[in-house]
Amino acid sequence: MEFFTLLAIAIGLSFDTFAVSVSTGIVVCHIRFWQAVRVALILALFQGAMPVIGWLFGLQVAEMMSDYDHWLAFVMLTILGMKMIWESFQKEETNGKKCNPLKLSIVVGMAIATSIDALVVGVSFAFLQMNILWAALVIGAVTFMAAMLGMLFGKKIGNKLGKKMEIIGGVMLIAIGLKILLEHTGII
Repeated sequence: MEFFTLLAIAIGLSFDTFAVSVSTGIVVCHIRFWQAVRVALILALFQGAMPVIGWLFGLQVAEMMSDYDHWLAFVMLTILGMKMIWESFQKEETNGKKCNPLKLSIVVGMAIATSIDALVVGVSFAFLQMNILWAALVIGAVTFMAAMLGMLFGKKIGNKLGKKMEIIGGVMLIAIGLKILLEHTGII
C-alpha cells in the first residue's frame, strides 16, 4: 500500500477524533496547551494501537481468507464509512450533566470509542500484508495532529464542523475500500 493511501486512511480514521476534540475545545474553551497535548496523546495512542491489535487478529485468519481479502477490506471499510455517515446525522443525547472532557476516564472512554474503527482497519491491514508498525505510527501522528487542531478549532469556531467532518471521513473510508477492491480485481 502506498504512503498516500495510508495517509488517506489515517485522515479518514481521525475524523471521529477531530469531532470529539472540537467538542472538547468547545466545552473547555480555556484549555491549556499541555492539557491539549495530554488529551491528544491519549487519543493518538489508542488510535495507533488499535490497528496493531486488529492486525494481530487478522494474521490468524489471513491465510484462510486470502482469496477474499480485498472483498473483506472493501466491505469492512464501507460499513465503517457508512456508520460514520449515519452517526453524523444522529442527535447527541445529554443527561443534563456537564461532562469534563479533561478527566482521564473520560479521555480514555473517548479514545476507545473513536478508535474501534481503527481496530477493524487493522484486520484489513493483515490481509493486505501491511507494515503495521509504519501504519500505526502514521495513524497515531495524524490522529495527534487532528486532535490538537480539533481542540483549537473548538475554541475558535464552535460545533459547526464536527458533523460535516464525520461525513467526509466516512466518504473517504468508503472510497479507500473501493480503491482496494478495484486494485485487487485488476480494474485499476
